[in-house]
Formats: sequence, C-alpha cells, structure tokens
Amino acid sequence: MSVNRCMHLFRLRRRMSALTLSSTGALPDSRVCYGSTLRSNQHSPNSLSCIRGISSNSSSSTTPDTSLFVPLAFKADGSVEGSVGAELTQPLDKSELLKVLNRFYKRKEMQKLAADQGLDARLFHQAFISFRKYVLEMNALGAALHIILNDICCGAGHIDDIFPYFMLHAKQIFPMLDCMDDLRKISDLRVPANWYPEARAIQRKVIFHAGPTNSGKTYQAIQRYLTAKSGVYCGPLKLLAHEIFEKTNGMGVMCDLVTGEDRTFMDPEGRPAGHVACTIEMCSVNTPYEVAVIDEIQMIRDTSRGWAWTRALLGLCAEEIHVCGEPAAIDFVRELMYTTGEEMEVHTYKRLTPFSISDSALESLDNLRPGDCIVCFSKNDIYSISRQIEVRGLECAVIYGSLPPGTKLSQAKKFNDPDDPCKILVATDAIGMGLNLSIRRIIFNSLVKPNVNEKGEKHMETISTSQALQIAGRAGRFSSKFTEGEVTTMHRDDLVILKDILSRAVEPIQTAGLHPTAEQIEMFAYHLPDATLSNLIDIFVSLSRVDGMYFVCNIDDFKFLADMIQHIPLNLRSRYVFCTAPINKKQPFVCTSFLKFARQFSRDEPLTFDWVCRHIRWPLPAPKNIKDLVHLEAVHDVLDLYLWLSYRFMDMFPDTAGVREIQHVLDDTIQQGVRNITRLIRATDPAAGAEALGRGGGGGGGAAPPRGRGASNRAPRLGVGQSSSLASRLVKDGLLTPDLLRQLQSEWSKEAAPPRPEGPRKNKKK
Repeated sequence: MSVNRCMHLFRLRRRMSALTLSSTGALPDSRVCYGSTLRSNQHSPNSLSCIRGISSNSSSSTTPDTSLFVPLAFKADGSVEGSVGAELTQPLDKSELLKVLNRFYKRKEMQKLAADQGLDARLFHQAFISFRKYVLEMNALGAALHIILNDICCGAGHIDDIFPYFMLHAKQIFPMLDCMDDLRKISDLRVPANWYPEARAIQRKVIFHAGPTNSGKTYQAIQRYLTAKSGVYCGPLKLLAHEIFEKTNGMGVMCDLVTGEDRTFMDPEGRPAGHVACTIEMCSVNTPYEVAVIDEIQMIRDTSRGWAWTRALLGLCAEEIHVCGEPAAIDFVRELMYTTGEEMEVHTYKRLTPFSISDSALESLDNLRPGDCIVCFSKNDIYSISRQIEVRGLECAVIYGSLPPGTKLSQAKKFNDPDDPCKILVATDAIGMGLNLSIRRIIFNSLVKPNVNEKGEKHMETISTSQALQIAGRAGRFSSKFTEGEVTTMHRDDLVILKDILSRAVEPIQTAGLHPTAEQIEMFAYHLPDATLSNLIDIFVSLSRVDGMYFVCNIDDFKFLADMIQHIPLNLRSRYVFCTAPINKKQPFVCTSFLKFARQFSRDEPLTFDWVCRHIRWPLPAPKNIKDLVHLEAVHDVLDLYLWLSYRFMDMFPDTAGVREIQHVLDDTIQQGVRNITRLIRATDPAAGAEALGRGGGGGGGAAPPRGRGASNRAPRLGVGQSSSLASRLVKDGLLTPDLLRQLQSEWSKEAAPPRPEGPRKNKKK
C-alpha cells in the first residue's frame, strides 16, 4: 500500500472517530438547527385533545408525537470526493450491500442507540428507508462511508460501524432531533403562575363570590369595584362589558370600554380612565388596579376560551381580585391560589327569587303564556317555532348567538316592554348570560345540543347540569315583574330527563385552560423555520408539559385559519395575530373576507373604507328572505373583523370611523329583518303554508320537530312543485335540518295528494 493511501485512510479513520463522538455525545448547539417539514395530523390524539400532562414534580420528558414529522428530501453533500472510496478499495456490490443494511436495521442494539438519540420506531424506520435509498442509489458515496461499507462486506469491519453515518443522515432529514431539548423547554407549561412576575410581586387578596344565577353575586362584586380608586371588570361577553361600562358611567364613575372590536375612552383627550370594563381576553396583566372583577369563573374549564380566565386569575395586578361564579369552582380556585401563595375568602349567596320545575310539559304551542321563553339549540328550530307562533296570532322576539349585540338588545327591550304586544321569546342558549330579560317560564325545546369535546370532535350530547341551571335560572329574575320562575320542556319525555339533570350536583371544576403565546411560537419557529404555523402549533401541543391542574385548550380554529392563509406571505407575528381573530368559520363569506384581508395586508396595501364597501357591495338592501338575513349577519361579522384587526394594525386598517358608521346602519337593517322574521321565513319557503306549519312539531299534532337525535345527514327528496331545489339549498346552507325537511315533506304530500276514489282499484304494472 502506498504512503499516500495509508495517510488518506488514517485521516478517514480520524473523521469516523469524530463522527462517532458527535453522534453519541451531547447534541450540537440548537442555534444551528434547521426545522424539518411537519404535517398537521387531525387524527392525532396528542395534537387535537386538550392535553393533561405529567405531574409538575416529574422529571420525565414528554414523548413527541412523531407522526407530525415528515422527513426532508435528502440533499447530497457537494464536497463528496467523487469515486475516491472506490479507488482506495473497490466498487461495492449492491446485492451484498443490501444484505448488510438489512442486518443493520434488524439489530436491536442499533434501534436502542437510535432511540437514545430521539429516533423512535417510526422515525428509525423512515430514516433507514431514506439512508438505504441514499446508499444504494448514489453514484458516489463519501470516501469514509464507502470504505466502512466495503470493510463490512469483506468481513473486515463490524456492522455497528454504520451507525454514526446513519445518525448523520437521520439528522439531515429530521433536523428537529438536534433541538428537541430546547423545544421541550419552550413548551413546558407546568408553572404558569410564574409567567406573571408583576402579579407575583404583590400580595393580592382574592374574594370568591359564589352562587347560582340570579343570586346577586356579581352585583356585590361590582359594588366594591365602583368604590375603588381604580378597577377592571372582565366579562365573557361584549354585552356584559358594555352593560358594566354604561352602569359605571351612570353612577358618576368614569369608565372606559375595551373589547376586541371597540375602544371607548371617556376622557375627551383620550387619557385612560381609572376604571375599565372589558372582555376577558382584552384585560391587561401589566396595569395595576385596586380592584379586579372576574365574572363567570367556571368558564376557566372551557375547552376553547378557558385560557383567558386562567390568564386573568393568575396575572391581573390588582390588590383585590373578586371572582364570581358557580360554587363548583371554589375548591379549584382555592387550589390555584395555593400555587401563588395567596389566600382566598369565600362569600356565598342564595338565589334571590325561587324557581320550580313544572309537573307537565308544554306539549303544544297553544299553551303558551305571556312571559314564556322557548329555548332552542339551533337557528333552524328558532325559525320553525317562531313561524308556528306567528300562525297562532302571537308576536315573538328572537335572540340567537350570531345576531349583532345591538339587535339582541333591541329584541330584549321589545320582549321586556310591558306596552309592547310581544310577550313570547324564542332564543338559543345565548340568553344564558349577558341579557336582562323578564322571563316567567323557560321552556326547553330540546335537551340535546351540539358540542365540541376535548379532542375537537363535534357531537350531540345532553346539556349538563351547569348549562341547564344557567339557562333555567333566567326565569323569575330579581327586579323583573315575575317574582317566581318556572321551567319545563316542550315534550313530555324530556321533562323526566330535565328533572334528573337539575337534581344532580354540578360537577366540580378540576382543570384550567392554557394556550401557547406568540412569544413561545416565535421561539419554536426559530428552531423550526421550515414548519408552517399550523404545524408549529401541533408540535407545540405534542411536546407541551402541563401538570394535573391544567390542559392545553383546543386549537382547531386557530389551525383552520393558519392553514387558510398559509400560502400568503406574512411574517410570523402578523400571521399569529390574524389566526387569533374571532371569526365564525361556518360562514363562507366571513372566511373569504378573512382571506382577502390577509392577502391585501401582505401586499402592504391599506384596507380603505372604499375597498371595504366594494368588497361587501355596500349599500345592502333589506333582507327579503332568511338567506338574505344570514348574509347580512355575515357582513356584520366581516365589519367586526375589520375593527378587530384595526386595533392590531392601525396603519393597514385606517378607516374605523367609516366602517363603524355603516355597521350601525347594517345593525338597524338586521333589526328590521328580525322584527319581520316570520315574513322572511314565508318568503324563504312559500310552499310551507301557514296551516301546514301550524300542525307541525310542538303544535299539538303531527310529528315533533327535530330534537337532535339520530338525524340523518342526507336530505330527502321532495315531491311538491319546485321546492326540492330550494329545500336542498336550505339544508346545504344549514338553514333547515333534514328531520324538519322530512316533516314538511310529509305535510306537503298530504296536502298535494288528491282524494282517493271510493271502490276497488285495479293494480297496474309499471
């Protein structure tokens, strides 16, 4: 052997030793790590569920969901020494090489070593497939690897010598392996109390006002809020924040209003007032206050918004924190306060007016009385029942979640007005909080409602005791004209179930929600720059560690928006802000507008008032049918989205005054449409005559209206005129349920069928 060849082999051996040390020793500096391509796995339990993590005193690390990682395409090193390996040894026999590689794959010792480096069975297999393809298909391997493989094929080397080269290849296609420790540290959510040093720097006094609906608990907390030098009210709804804003200013205490879409400062020069009423997501954890009020604390367990209550409870810088909510939250909030070293004082309240469960169901809309409120869990049922009420010569108010706040208040005022002929209310569970209503009796049209579980899966389920009490408690509200409340059901079978639900104790709250912050996601993106925002969120949740008191909130809506605008060039912070926008993803027009807003923003072109008017085709005519009304509601949501973004990107959404002005006009148009909702229903489906609908569900005869159980997703065919195409569109648009459609089909068929002739008939073959 020549001296030159010996020296070359010596250098190669030294390089191999260095490779072995680097692959089995400490991981390299994570700052040079580049992100792998990740994929969103909607069926992964770790990525979709609200993860309950390991105990806070556990030192074990969370196992990542490796199904989220897809290997990058391998890029061969351009510095490979051509065919030097073959010149120094000999060309490799591909068939013999395949046997060697397969023996390496089957060795348990290699799999264990790879697992120590972060390659579980799934990643080990994927890395091996890529490594084998590289070895067998490359025209020229690196000299060191070529010599090692040749030695093994010739019986002069050990098969384990392949491992350092295999690991180098694996880290090229899975670069996240080099920064896994850093990713775990970033996603460690076990001590959220430490995220708020300003709050931990003061000794806060926590007072829990516990009681059922209509017990005066929030009133007592607000009294202390009004007497403080400074204070913040944190509510779950814009309506509640607006109510406290008006009430506080009405008492002579200057108060500002802060919601996602609105900032109202009472000082003429725009200086902040000492008091502020806000939606809970908008509360400041950096501003010091004397008193803070956190309303509806039981929502801390909400799978979508619970993080906002956790943030407020742990982070508000107030000398006194007044917490209002169900008694079921007392023990949990006290336990949370132990983690901050703060004591809690509990004030309990009883309901101010009694309410009872009726011995009989309503069964027919003919039995309605003034002050009745029928609670439905879908807009379709609201349309149907309000139409049936109108057929009986009664007038009703309508309230559901997607209506603008102004329209809800207008309908509530109409129902509460003793001089108004409207004495019946048809509403969804949106009345459960945020509106003062003079209700004598609550009537549940159904006890089943759509819900999203911890895995983000939508399904129908019976309402909980907490939900039933929240809604039923609206009857007989203190200071209304009804001194006692009553609750019943539309259908006889449901009354037994309702009594059972209300007889149970409310399940105690056991966990609080958390959500990754923009800063945490930015740090993730630093290590994984090739990942999409949706993928970053997925892997963050997969790696996150929480103790037994917390869970990671469902992030499906966030991911939905992230995937929608992934192709639009935005910096990470802007992309994150866009994806936190509170939009209704069920409305196609809202989603389309969101996409156009993001695209215009990415071009650095301000979204002017004229641009918005062209987009929504302003001015809009009054609605002629239900579909028109639904579209107006969607346009109102789009204007809300503009205002929401204007407070995050003021220079790009500059015309808030003009947008707010046309939104007020639109609100008036929607109010007019809701006041004439029965006329819109008739215009939507002229084939459904008054008499036919009057005999429908809840009307004392015929089939019951849809109750959410066992509904088929397939729309049946109709045989009356041209109604089939219209009915199909209504079902597709979510304005009509398949069960209600079947009911109408049956009634229309009876009306359309000619009378049968008397006497025997001969059967004819077709």
